[in-house]
Amino acid sequence: MSESAKPASYAAAVAELDEILAAIERDEVDVDVLSAKVGRAVQLVQFCRERLAAAEIEVERVVADLDPGGTIAET
Repeated sequence: MSESAKPASYAAAVAELDEILAAIERDEVDVDVLSAKVGRAVQLVQFCRERLAAAEIEVERVVADLDPGGTIAET
C-alpha cells in the first residue's frame, strides 16, 4: 500500500498499524524513514477514529430506529 493511500478498510488500517509498530519495536526502521512511518501511523489512526465515529453514529441510528420511543428494555 502506498504511504499516502487510504486503507481499504478499518481492518486493513489496523493491520498496517500493527506492521509499523512491530517493525519499530524490532528496530527494523531506519532513522531516515522513521519520521515517514510515524506520519503514516498518524494517518492510519485518524482513519480508524473516523471509521469508529461513523460506526457509532450508524449504530445509534439503527438502535433509535428499533425503538422510536427512546426506551429499550434491558434484560
